[in-house]
Amino acid sequence: MQTRVCIIGGGPSGLLLSQLLHLNGIDNVLLEKHSRAHVLARIRAGVIEHGFAQLMQEAQCGERMQREGQVHHGFYIAHDGRLDRVDLHKYSGGGSVIVYGQTELTRDLYEARDRLGGVVIHEAEDVQLHDLTGDRPYVTFRQGGQAQRVDCDFVIGADGFHGVSRKAIPAGVLREYEKIYPFGWLGILSRTPPVSPELIYVKHERGFALCSLRSPTLSRYYIQVPATDKVENWSDEAFWEELKRRLPAEVAARLVTGPSIEKSIALARSYVAEPMQYGRLFLAGDAAHIVPPTGARGLNTAASDIYYLSRALIAYYKQGDARGLETYSEKALARVWKAQRFSWWMTRLLHRFPEHSPYEEKLQAAELAYLFSSERALASLAENYVGLPY
Repeated sequence: MQTRVCIIGGGPSGLLLSQLLHLNGIDNVLLEKHSRAHVLARIRAGVIEHGFAQLMQEAQCGERMQREGQVHHGFYIAHDGRLDRVDLHKYSGGGSVIVYGQTELTRDLYEARDRLGGVVIHEAEDVQLHDLTGDRPYVTFRQGGQAQRVDCDFVIGADGFHGVSRKAIPAGVLREYEKIYPFGWLGILSRTPPVSPELIYVKHERGFALCSLRSPTLSRYYIQVPATDKVENWSDEAFWEELKRRLPAEVAARLVTGPSIEKSIALARSYVAEPMQYGRLFLAGDAAHIVPPTGARGLNTAASDIYYLSRALIAYYKQGDARGLETYSEKALARVWKAQRFSWWMTRLLHRFPEHSPYEEKLQAAELAYLFSSERALASLAENYVGLPY
């Protein structure tokens, strides 16, 4: 088959780009390794910054998010037995975020592709990229035991950290930057009312915790655990008990517990691949960069990649202007590294690091005290949390 753009990866990044290109008359084919049901079963972050929300509206698939998503004008940081609120609206000049689960966002994107008759091929196995530095790259794969080929102008690698796209960039070209943290987040999803209408980030001597939500009846909670820990080591009861230990007494007293409907551990890591372009291959989202979930930047940084990439491709096909494609990696990475800095800062501020000396623990406490004593520090936090401009 032949198309202009072949997109690898059926997560939010790939689906959003596919939709935006289609709306601008640019043919594309999307290949996804797993089934649609598998993609929609993934439980991921749900804090959407303003720019991402606007991009969903532009893609004609943001109506349900605007209707059902919860607009948050602030969040709390719990420390030393107290709650301090970060007023996003005040300190970012009127900004806010939308809490809306990634699963629901992905469902909206799939339904939008269905409405337009978009070409989304699931269970595409053994995907391989060819002739990326030539004028006519192509992608081969197998589906149902049958060999298939997609000829195209450009290949977009939105297939995540473990995907094949980044691996197609030669080792002599690719530069990788990585930091592995000695902990992860054990998270559970439960059909219980949230303990707070706004997120609560918790700094505690036993480790970090987060009280989040998906809806008025669906809660998402996390606790910091060692990177070597296993999900099977934690019963629901043990999780709830540990979470309560880390919460301020007033919050723990109103926590409603219940059976988990999903439980998993997400390891904390920072990663950036440079460049995000090789010949006619362009990387986007987790294929090129990963952040710890602390600052809610992962999905939002992927969205900014799609913003730059969609504009570049539209300009190329509509005006014959290749400058956006030529500068894509530079533009995307400039924002990626700012998101890396913010996520690293939030992670360092709120987590317990087993290797920290008493001196470093004192510095961490001083950093938090400074944050709530300085309006400029709060403004910096709020500006980054609601999303830097594209």
